[in-house]
Formats: sequence, C-alpha cells, structure tokens
Amino acid sequence: MPKITPFLWYDNNAEDAAKFYTSLFKNSKILSQLRAGGKVQTVTFELEGQKFIALNGGPHFQLNESFSMFVNVDTQEEVDELWQKLTADGGAESRCGWLKDKFGLSWQIIPNALMQKMSDPDPEKANAVFQAMMKMNKIIIADLEKAYQGKAA
Repeated sequence: MPKITPFLWYDNNAEDAAKFYTSLFKNSKILSQLRAGGKVQTVTFELEGQKFIALNGGPHFQLNESFSMFVNVDTQEEVDELWQKLTADGGAESRCGWLKDKFGLSWQIIPNALMQKMSDPDPEKANAVFQAMMKMNKIIIADLEKAYQGKAA
C-alpha cells in the first residue's frame, strides 16, 4: 500500500462508483473489497497506477469541488470521450474543463495542449489561451489553438 491513498466518501454506492471509474481507464482495476454485515464497506481500486479507497460512509458528508480528479489527456477524442461518459446519467458540466460525475465527484478533463500553451513565455499568447478557456465548459483544443495564434475563437 502506498503511504498516501486518496479516500473518497460515498453514501452507499462506493462499489458502483469504483466499477464505473475502472471502466473508464484502460490501466485500472478493483483491488479489494472489505465487507461488514454482508455489505461492502470499502472498495480499493486503481486508476492508471493511482490507488483509491471508496467508503460507504452514509449521508453525513458529500463530495464537493474542494477535491477533484485532474486528468491529463493528449487528444480532443480523449476529452470528448471522458466528458461524455462522466457527464452521462446525472453528471453535470461546469466551467473550464470541470464537471461532476453521477456520483458527485468532481473531475478536470484537461488536454496537455492547454497547460503547454498557458505556459508559453509570451504573456499575450498565454493570456489569450487563458481567456479562451474561461469561456469553455468542455475544453476544445482547436479553439485554444486559434486563441494561441491570435485568431478569434
């Protein structure tokens, strides 16, 4: 077990959440389940090499935007696929690449192009990309590129 493992609190659907998340990423799996009284109490799972523990802790606490999953992607196809799957069945879009899935967990689906262009040493280019991103829900790489090149997005 790693020294630090994110621990996510769910009301009563930790197992469903873990199964959903592991279905989204190729290098992912459920590692173990701890049961008490015949019910799943915790699920340990791995997403792309990162371990997580999900707890069926009851309704006392809710997930919120103070914790989010930041996902780096390379292509618009990856952005589109994750965005569609994570916002389906009760998920919700937010601004600047953020969304909430149907379990209430916040995600940031961020193409590497955004981080690269916003890190440009030319402050005008970096700011143009930032301003374009501020108008988006789902990040559109082609629109970032237009802003970076000084063209209207």
